Amino acid sequence: MFPYKDDNPTILTPFMVVALIAANLAIWIVFQGMGSAERVAASICELGLIPGDLLHRLPIGYTFPVGDGLSCVVQPGNAWYTVVSSMFLHGGWLHILGNMWFLWVFGNNVEDIMGHGRFLVFYLICGLAAAAAQIAVSPSSAVPMVGASGAISGVMGAYVVLYPRVRVHCLVWLVIFIFRVTLPAWLMLGYWFALQVVGASVDPLGGVAVWAHIGGFLAGAILISAFRDPRLQARREQLLAARAWQQPAAEGPGGGTWG
Repeated sequence: MFPYKDDNPTILTPFMVVALIAANLAIWIVFQGMGSAERVAASICELGLIPGDLLHRLPIGYTFPVGDGLSCVVQPGNAWYTVVSSMFLHGGWLHILGNMWFLWVFGNNVEDIMGHGRFLVFYLICGLAAAAAQIAVSPSSAVPMVGASGAISGVMGAYVVLYPRVRVHCLVWLVIFIFRVTLPAWLMLGYWFALQVVGASVDPLGGVAVWAHIGGFLAGAILISAFRDPRLQARREQLLAARAWQQPAAEGPGGGTWG
């Protein structure tokens, strides 16, 4: 199930969402060579989050694979910065494009209720919470963790608390058929979260950092009450109510409905 849009207008221009997307794409192009196997591997070795390395549970010189026959070697030194840098790295085109699309669909309305600065802080904290959840499950792991999905999961957690009944339009693949469905946000995002929980129970240490998704989502759902700006929320509600009031009048007799 892939969400391609929602019926949720915005009041603010989502400058921070756009900036984060631009930053992720710039790093993908400049530092990761747009998917070059050698560049991706080097970036993951240097800037990816490796729990066992971060917690010094892997010996210096330990070698571990990073795909395409390439490997990394644990180096001496503190890798604390990888907790943040790993949020801006990706493993492939589908990985980064999927993450950025989810950030765009759900992030603009969350930024709308927080403002630009608060949204950035919220995003980074959710990413840290996601990393902490994954590390807690596998503290000695040598599997690198990269991607913005943990932080974006936090955005999705905030979205479902703020807008549970908003309609989300999705594409669904059924073997060779593709069809569209429209679901309330609580159902679409609840289904997504359930998939993460199932994945964590079936293969908790697999190739997808499902515990990071779970941790980020829960962090976002919890933190939204502290990060929402009541003034922006009230202004948004007033402006949307005014739009709804004006729409039927603009359509005139026999016009459509506002929904």
